[in-house]
Amino acid sequence: MCGFVGFSTNSIDIDKTSVIKEMMNTIGHRGPDSDGYFVDNQVTLGFRRLQIIDLTTDASQPMFNEDDNISLIFNGEIYNYQSLMDDLKEKGHIFKSQSDTEVIIHGYEEYGVEILQKLRGMFAFALWDKKEESLFIARDFFGIKPLYYTQNTTDNSLLFGSEIKSFLKFPGFQKELNKKALKPYLTFQYSVLDETFFKGVYKLRPGHYMIYKNGQMDIKQYWDVKFDTEENTLEFYVQKIKETMEESVKYHRISDVKVGSFLSGGVDSSYITALLKPDKTFSVGFEDYEGIFNETNIAADLSRQLGIENHKKIISADEFFDVIPTVQYHMDEPQSNLSSVPLYFLAELASKHATVLLSGEGADEIFGGYAWYETSKEMRLYERIPFFMRKIISTVAKNLPENRMTTFLVKGGQKVEEKFIGQAKIFDLKDATKVLKDDYQDAPTPEEIVSESYKNVAGKDNVSKMQYVDMKHWLPGDILLKADKMSSAHSIELRVPFLDKEVMEMAGKIPAHLKVNDMDTKYVLRKAANEVLPDEWANRPKVGFPVPFRDWIKKEKYYNKVREVFESDIAQEFFNVDEIVKFLDEHYQGKANRARYIWTVYVFLVWYKGYFIDMED
Repeated sequence: MCGFVGFSTNSIDIDKTSVIKEMMNTIGHRGPDSDGYFVDNQVTLGFRRLQIIDLTTDASQPMFNEDDNISLIFNGEIYNYQSLMDDLKEKGHIFKSQSDTEVIIHGYEEYGVEILQKLRGMFAFALWDKKEESLFIARDFFGIKPLYYTQNTTDNSLLFGSEIKSFLKFPGFQKELNKKALKPYLTFQYSVLDETFFKGVYKLRPGHYMIYKNGQMDIKQYWDVKFDTEENTLEFYVQKIKETMEESVKYHRISDVKVGSFLSGGVDSSYITALLKPDKTFSVGFEDYEGIFNETNIAADLSRQLGIENHKKIISADEFFDVIPTVQYHMDEPQSNLSSVPLYFLAELASKHATVLLSGEGADEIFGGYAWYETSKEMRLYERIPFFMRKIISTVAKNLPENRMTTFLVKGGQKVEEKFIGQAKIFDLKDATKVLKDDYQDAPTPEEIVSESYKNVAGKDNVSKMQYVDMKHWLPGDILLKADKMSSAHSIELRVPFLDKEVMEMAGKIPAHLKVNDMDTKYVLRKAANEVLPDEWANRPKVGFPVPFRDWIKKEKYYNKVREVFESDIAQEFFNVDEIVKFLDEHYQGKANRARYIWTVYVFLVWYKGYFIDMED
């Protein structure tokens, strides 16, 4: 885990060295071990390093080639760097370090932008080619590492880096809220647009790169997720998963510092832990809750069976609420996945014992682990009725009072493109429209946002379509973002062995019926995991990372805490306050479960206060 910032400007009114140092210091948590910067007439680069591979100063960044014509800042890990280094040495390249960073430099010299096709890992980087006077910026295949850019500056300067907060230190940056981001956020629970909550600041999409030359951006896609299924036996794919995951974990354990793993009670992190066999595992749960809100005993039990030392942290409600502003600061944008907060505490716990942590993110998206992917027995029976008839029934049911039966009939007459926008669906469009002031109504609909993704998988089976949509939106926008930001907040590196392009290539060939069927979700993965895990862990139902927020806000102390924010002047700017307070009261009085609505609004208001009210420009 490292971090970088940079800019290209023609302004003569700023002290580039002073500015880049300030920008670097803003992301010091990403790299506490060392820093470095490079300044020339056209580009300025800054870096904060967390030492992982090659702990010597030879691996410091910015890193240069032999004649200093190429400069690189890089966040991430290239897991196949040793074989790439050997190949490049055979071609005559001379290395000064044993770091994975340097293979990008010499790989670019040898292959140009095609070096991206040869990398296996997680990465975001910016490479300045002095001879070509061009900047080459790239982000990894899945979006494991963040990368932002903007020209929303007074003189059209280009800024780029690992975290948006560093841009705030650039004298010409124009900080302004992107009003179009709020309405989609209420539905998706994360910043789902390419343009972030900061107007004019964009996320470089996963699997894309940018060439910036002569003041012009050229952005291209170099890789995409593919689901091209090939029929074969269950046993065949179980073996393939075992072989591929063993190799992926072998690569992901490469490090010159201590490696541990996050461990919940689920199959994903348990499988990674069983393959890795680290010295230590780390788990969190919630005070006064056993079972669904506290799986630390389950994690400790598996650790004992595997002969691993387990460390756990029990989180109180007060601790949870106290840390919310800090969590949202590190997120850069509002993000209302409740699991972000326990993940923050988990990273804090792990940082006391290890620098590199492996985790199970990505397994659900790749191997079909979500309940959404599963069709209920009742729906399968209903789908025997011809679609055109179900479509008519669906149209009629939409105009009837909403209840469990009408919802079933509506969905039964819809194609997957009409009813699935991803794993998180908080506010429906009607309620999002109702709670927002007029200035925040202009935004694309959820269906419009995911329509491009559905076009890319036209003709695929429904499970593959949903997996693809999740991998293009939910995975980088929510799951991987919180993983990166919460781990970097505590100066540790989080690695995700399921999100390896070789694993994806193999998993993309597995037929949907082996992933999701009448017996289970992630069916084939569970069978493979069962080779190294007891039945209890391989077959445990998915519960995610549950948080008892819905219980806490039924208590007067926390209800009042949220209500104060909902009735604040800040809330008046964005929301029809009577509507959001109504949701809060309905929940407090036990009339309806409005916890996710409440949390999503609350988190946005906390984030906005932190970045636009409390923070000085």
